[in-house]
Amino acid sequence: MRITAIVAGTLFVAGCAHQTGTPARLSPAEEAAAAAAAAEPRELLPDEQVQHVLNRLAFGGRPGDAEEVRKLGVDRWIDLQLHPERIDDAKLDRLLSTMSAVSANTPGLISSFDALQRARRRIQRAARAQTDSLVRRDARRQVLAEDPSLAVAARTQQRLVGSLQAASLARAVGSERQLDEVMVDFWENHFSVFAGKGLTRLFLADYDRDVIRPHALGKFRDLLGAVAKSPAMLFFLDNWQSAADSTHPTLASFRRPGAVARRGARGPVRRQGAQRPPRRGLNENYARELMELHTLGVDGGYTQADVINVARALTGWTFKRQTGEFMFVPALHDAGGKVVLGHKLPAGRGIEDGEDVLDILARAPATAHFITTKLARHFVSDVPPKALVDRCADTFQRTDGNIRSTLRCIVTSPEFFSRAAYRAKVKTPFEVVASALRAVGAEPDTTPRAAQIVARLGQPIYGRQTPDGWPDRGDAWMNTGAILNRINFGLMLAGGRVPDARLNDWPELPRLRAEPRAEQVDGVVRSILGGSVSPETRQVLMSGDNPMRTQKGTSLQGVPEIVGLALGAPEFQRR
Repeated sequence: MRITAIVAGTLFVAGCAHQTGTPARLSPAEEAAAAAAAAEPRELLPDEQVQHVLNRLAFGGRPGDAEEVRKLGVDRWIDLQLHPERIDDAKLDRLLSTMSAVSANTPGLISSFDALQRARRRIQRAARAQTDSLVRRDARRQVLAEDPSLAVAARTQQRLVGSLQAASLARAVGSERQLDEVMVDFWENHFSVFAGKGLTRLFLADYDRDVIRPHALGKFRDLLGAVAKSPAMLFFLDNWQSAADSTHPTLASFRRPGAVARRGARGPVRRQGAQRPPRRGLNENYARELMELHTLGVDGGYTQADVINVARALTGWTFKRQTGEFMFVPALHDAGGKVVLGHKLPAGRGIEDGEDVLDILARAPATAHFITTKLARHFVSDVPPKALVDRCADTFQRTDGNIRSTLRCIVTSPEFFSRAAYRAKVKTPFEVVASALRAVGAEPDTTPRAAQIVARLGQPIYGRQTPDGWPDRGDAWMNTGAILNRINFGLMLAGGRVPDARLNDWPELPRLRAEPRAEQVDGVVRSILGGSVSPETRQVLMSGDNPMRTQKGTSLQGVPEIVGLALGAPEFQRR
């Protein structure tokens, strides 16, 4: 079929990002860096540069955004996006204030979760005491009737993850601080946690709001430390229950002279009748992923001995079960001497062991290279140029892991503005949905419905079960089934079957409706596909050769048909 033929062609993504506010005066160092970047020869033409920065540093564009960026200038727009605090985002803030999950109180979520657990146990006991099946079914109603607040808590718990997924997509669609949202998405994928594991979902609001967002463009060491102490990561990768094993002394035996120390997770022997912490042991999960996925990379030069010693250094890093707050428990900490990547950690210390490990890892040359490679892969190409990675990794090290400076190095580089990087990245499902909604000027959806489309396309938000995050390479997302699903999504949106995406509100529609087909195609290509498509795509848009037309509810005519096909076209699948 004709669509399949297009898929083999060159892909191009269209998109713009809208911003408001006046850029503040740059510091002398920023002015020098911006001037040096602007002086570098760029292979892309001015209009191509506009499309390129909007497509890479934002989740696609809204109608009219390209003109706004041209007025401001590409380099000033980049600098403004690198300083999101200078951009007014009040409209989105007002929208998010209506979404209770965004400001969810972690202790309150834990309290309601525990209350529901107790209620479930009462229901189970009541049901077991009955032999009649109808009476057993009534047991739940009876328990809920005794405490109506339980029903409210149950609904809150059931809707929590869906609401947080909706908030993530709403931000991507509606925020003026587009690069900041792109970076939040990048880091939440880099430090990935899975909502479906146990208590993790209770900590997601805090993870997004208080851990990732405040540090998305700050110092990497601060971000790494916030993640290491977050209940979401502590629970997901099991460090919350990691304790000194039976071959090493706990910190309590060092800090209580005269105590009869017993080596192991229980610490010193206590008087008869005193409570003992539960028997636990060393858990290496977080330590391994901390080095392999979060800092050094799989080829970062660490050994299994380093994994064990990092895990030992992080024993006792846990959280208060009632509140989710981080706490350090000396009785669980392995206080023996350790060696991590050649650095000696003396015996008899406490939380300093873990802090030193994070310092060592954050400032290791392998970490600078690994993080810079991932950033360059995300913003430049699936296989980023080595010279770019080396140069910007040096910036990472010289600035003590300053994310903003490293990102500036990447997105103002000649490699970023090269012909090879242009139209070189394939969108993830999250990016497809966000960019399509932005392309037609849709309002952010505060319900989970639009976010559920992302899941149906293969990328449920907070739904990656493994800690490696969703892949950032095109070959992971492009196959025949995925392509057809994306085509179908484009037609759904144009047909009015995507929440808050009404094509009648698209500013271009009134003008294009009265035009002949060729003019309609030109208008859609200009507004949604960045003004450039392959001959094969143009032919499909002209002829309306739609492989989905026979499916119920997907038959469209005129401009809606062209828009639907454009959103499903190969060009739109790239950013």
